[in-house]
Amino acid sequence: MDNRPIGIFDSGVGGLTVTSRVIKELPNEAIVYFGDTARVPYGSKSKETITKFAKQDIRFLLSRNVKAVVIACNTVSSNSLEELKSTFNIPIFGVVEPGAAQAAEITVNKNIGVIATEATIRSGAYEKEILKNDSNVNVYSKACPLFVPLAEEGWVNEEVTLLTANKYISDLTAKDIDTIVMGCTHYPLLKECIKKAVGPNVALVDPAYETALVLKEYLLKNNMARLKEKEPEHEFYVSDQTEMFGRICRQALGRNFASRVINIEEF
Repeated sequence: MDNRPIGIFDSGVGGLTVTSRVIKELPNEAIVYFGDTARVPYGSKSKETITKFAKQDIRFLLSRNVKAVVIACNTVSSNSLEELKSTFNIPIFGVVEPGAAQAAEITVNKNIGVIATEATIRSGAYEKEILKNDSNVNVYSKACPLFVPLAEEGWVNEEVTLLTANKYISDLTAKDIDTIVMGCTHYPLLKECIKKAVGPNVALVDPAYETALVLKEYLLKNNMARLKEKEPEHEFYVSDQTEMFGRICRQALGRNFASRVINIEEF
């Protein structure tokens, strides 16, 4: 058994959707979450900058004595995962591989759509991973940059959000997709609007859920699960205090957690 906490980080607060999934699947585990709210979004930045920021984020989590790190950010997972794994001597889990594997498994007509940030789409990571699981599928990708600010504004069921979803996703539905990957951790917050846009016959894949299952399997297999002696205490840190954290925290976790501000540039 290993009673150290699990570290989770994201470019902002979207990673709270991953945190929610991890808490549900691993209720005994303590979580240390860091959201880089001062430098969000990562999705429009260069690969070099994304990797630099991610290394700082992980160094902070290591200072909190975590036993594993979950990259709750598709942009980092798709651009920097291999370099991060080679840099740090700790189990690191991205969200791209689990989401891609699930999409390849459940598609029936072999037409899969991916919606994500510009950086994630540009990296081609989802397409690569999906084709690694099934070389016979067709992958159609669409960058949806407005989804992140809409989610962070809390406009999850507003008409403008549905109109935006319809505009983005019409290109994919025209390709007769039967599966769509929500390739950004903010997007599950907009799930209802996205579902309306794609229609009832298209399955939505949430990589956050799939990643939580992979993490759970790894901890159990390697005897690293936490022994529940008392209720776990979760810690939440941000690089800038904003109203967004509280709003998304309530949406994703169903309650408020206090967050502490740290200077990420020190790491």
